[in-house]
Amino acid sequence: MVRPSKAVESLPRSGIREVMELAWSVGDAIHLEVGEPNFSTPAHVVEAAHRAAADGFTRYTPNAGIPELREVLSDKVRERNGIEAPPDRIVVTPGAVVGVYSAIAAVADHGTDILISDPCWPNYRLMMDLLGIRPVRYPLSAEDGFVPNAARIEPRITDRTRAILLNSPGNPTGATIPRRALEELIELARSYDLWVLSDEVYDEIWFDRPSVSAGPLDPDGRVVTFFSFSKTYAMTGWRVGYMVTPPGLTEGVVKAQEPITSCVNAPAQKAAVAAITGPQDIVAEMRKAYHERRDLVSDLLDAEGIPYVKPTGAFYLMADVSGSGLDALAFARRLVLERGVAVVPGTAFGPGSGAFVRLSLATAAEPLLEGVSRLAEAINTWGGD
Repeated sequence: MVRPSKAVESLPRSGIREVMELAWSVGDAIHLEVGEPNFSTPAHVVEAAHRAAADGFTRYTPNAGIPELREVLSDKVRERNGIEAPPDRIVVTPGAVVGVYSAIAAVADHGTDILISDPCWPNYRLMMDLLGIRPVRYPLSAEDGFVPNAARIEPRITDRTRAILLNSPGNPTGATIPRRALEELIELARSYDLWVLSDEVYDEIWFDRPSVSAGPLDPDGRVVTFFSFSKTYAMTGWRVGYMVTPPGLTEGVVKAQEPITSCVNAPAQKAAVAAITGPQDIVAEMRKAYHERRDLVSDLLDAEGIPYVKPTGAFYLMADVSGSGLDALAFARRLVLERGVAVVPGTAFGPGSGAFVRLSLATAAEPLLEGVSRLAEAINTWGGD
């Protein structure tokens, strides 16, 4: 009997998908498990894509992106992220996810290691499993606000290690890495001659102070930085991301991307140009809304005595549900079935987060607060069972 590859057969099921499907099965649930903005794509962005399609801009484009988009992205990363990179070091990707996959393939060989955080976005591990690269987890501590610590990472580095993967602002933690901590992490990578893969797709979603990019702190060309239009401009379904590559790696990344995709959707690239060069007020409006939701949820959890880690960016919050007497997965399942609220168990992001669930602040305020109220009531009720 023919069978799928062992790599595909061994891939774990997504904990996010499991909760989502359970929520769909019960009907009218409040969805706090999905990391997708509840805003519409700006009208001028949609119009740019429509105009491009109507004008016949529907053919193949260069694999690394159309020159116009790479040029405006070079300006964007210089002005907003402090990264000096010419257009030929910008690679446009079908969502940042393909960029991360291509970069991993370009910097690590089969059988080598890449360091990823616990917790982290689960797709990092899935990519590495498919590529035959071993993910080695380094711990993040709730007491430290889920900020990576170079001293805790160093003992996990071996002669098989090829890269450290960072995510700031982070999914699922909502943590942003301060400049000093980033400097220490990049210095650690320098001392062991490692690549740094910096996932910054939430770079425009910060609360108390702007997030710091790893790129400007890179003195010798080892940082690869990933960005996306999905969260910043509410363009999740358009599938346009981009990366900034250090000198000498661009060709390798493009070669790795070529077998996966011929090019990014042509009209969507024109839409991306409009997003970058057009009015930026929608970005500030969305950031303000997420900030307000964070504060409302924080106030509610404080009033109910539920521990959590206050996020400083992205649109997620990690709440401690150990007071319920249940582990995160059991709590998430029961919360859907008995309270009609879907959240993601922390174990979906790594084995060290079994006391937490992730809440998405990308949900509109009214259902968000109703869902968090039900979550708090469930913790306090079940904890007394």
